[in-house]
Amino acid sequence: MGERFAVVSGGGTGIGAAVARGLVADGYDVLIVGRREDVLRAAAERIGAECGRPDAVRAATADLTDPAQLAEVVSAVGDRTVDAVVNNAGGYLGGPTGTLDEVAAWWRVNLDANVLTAVLLTEALRPALRRPGGRVVLLSSIAAQRGGAGPYSAAKAALHGWAYDLAAQLGPEQITVNVVSPGYVAETEFFGDRMTPEGHAKRVGATLVGRAGLPDDIAAAVRYLVSPAAGYVTGQVLGVNGGSVLGR
Repeated sequence: MGERFAVVSGGGTGIGAAVARGLVADGYDVLIVGRREDVLRAAAERIGAECGRPDAVRAATADLTDPAQLAEVVSAVGDRTVDAVVNNAGGYLGGPTGTLDEVAAWWRVNLDANVLTAVLLTEALRPALRRPGGRVVLLSSIAAQRGGAGPYSAAKAALHGWAYDLAAQLGPEQITVNVVSPGYVAETEFFGDRMTPEGHAKRVGATLVGRAGLPDDIAAAVRYLVSPAAGYVTGQVLGVNGGSVLGR
């Protein structure tokens, strides 16, 4: 059993799986959480095998927009102290917007998927966070800083304000709260079949480094923020976007 323990939502694919793999490599045991049991279990087995620690990753299936299903996560954590909560669940959810009811549904589903998931998971595990030394990381998006994605942009921006409040609440207990804000990241499920070669080239061209981000780029930032080296970093938004949006 690892000395440290982390919970990663949306941990079955893409950035979440890369974060989980990186933390296992750093010596953590990791609980990955998501809605798709088959995807989670496959990821847990794969990551454990890749890192030579087959028992280091477990899975808990839950829809984190439903408060009742958080009991499954709390049960999976058991009596372990949680060193890090990484809130990665979410995504851009489209839908028809021809009527006000449809607009309302579109906004609600994006706010639920990107904000409520993080709030409910963090609050459910808040009593179990290590004191001192716990870490909370929220995954935002470049869309929160430059717009362009309607309710998804607004939802990710909402995480920033909540992170500042949470950092102030938990700081006296030596628990840090930070946001990682990725730019364009290839090799994820985010765009589904919407990404075109032209769209990829446009996004790469907007960076200063001339390449797309990869899940491991984002995982590296998370690994830093949950490490002991980041104990004096809290209430911050760390942009990992290849320079497509400059710091501000």
